Amino acid sequence: MAAVGQVEIEEDVVFGTGGGRELRCDVYRPPAPSGRAPGVLLVHGGSWRHGDRTQLRGYGILLGRAGYVCVASEYRLLPEAPWPAQIHDVKAALRWMRANAAELGIDPERIAVEGNSAGAHLALLAAGTPGRADFEGEGGNPDQPTHVAAAIGVYAPTLFSHGEQQRGAITLAALIEAGSAEEASAASPLTHVNPSFPPTLLIHGTEDELVPVHASLVMYEALAEARVPAELHLYAEQLHAFDASPAFGRQCAAEMQLFLDRYVRDRLARPGASQVEDVSAAS
Repeated sequence: MAAVGQVEIEEDVVFGTGGGRELRCDVYRPPAPSGRAPGVLLVHGGSWRHGDRTQLRGYGILLGRAGYVCVASEYRLLPEAPWPAQIHDVKAALRWMRANAAELGIDPERIAVEGNSAGAHLALLAAGTPGRADFEGEGGNPDQPTHVAAAIGVYAPTLFSHGEQQRGAITLAALIEAGSAEEASAASPLTHVNPSFPPTLLIHGTEDELVPVHASLVMYEALAEARVPAELHLYAEQLHAFDASPAFGRQCAAEMQLFLDRYVRDRLARPGASQVEDVSAAS
């Protein structure tokens, strides 16, 4: 077990199975936790085809220092496994966290999910579909629920289009080859917004060239209309994956911590507490 800045990191922990193989995660434990800590599932990006759980190591360490037990999980990628294997694996990680809450030192009712890019899509979709049978999969611990206390989406695809292009939407073919309009709707986090959606933080660069900022704007508007506590933080003139810069990464982590402290650690969510923040491009 490694340690960085007093955060203990346990790597290659098996959390479930999918497609006949083991699924693994890395666990980031805070220094000197007192009692059960809140937990955060971290879901990496990469267009559902690339990337791995180490991409969110920085967030695991920074949030770990702030007192959160973070689990950075893998999921099966395209084309190895077709949709909905990806959301199945995210749900499996959530169930594993609950089933092993005592060993992990987390409060099973204070688990949030965070993701970047494709991982943000999966994080928001998981947040909006607890218990939905076709998205749960069979990755282990079927007796555990998959609801979350809060969700964070960093430059998140929130809407898929089928046929005619919609503003802010990603073409469904990026996720499902030869998919239907019904599948596009079901795979879109925006579809699942309702008053029971958990408190949500959205972070996006205004000049994102891969996932249009409108994707976060329409998601925020839907959350606000449903009176879900929501925050939208816009980074002026920033492109996709702008938080790969250490300065922006630290700033995003600080914003995540404040949000998680409010809605997960302290459980003070209030209906209708929505706000937009325009973050300066200056670091």
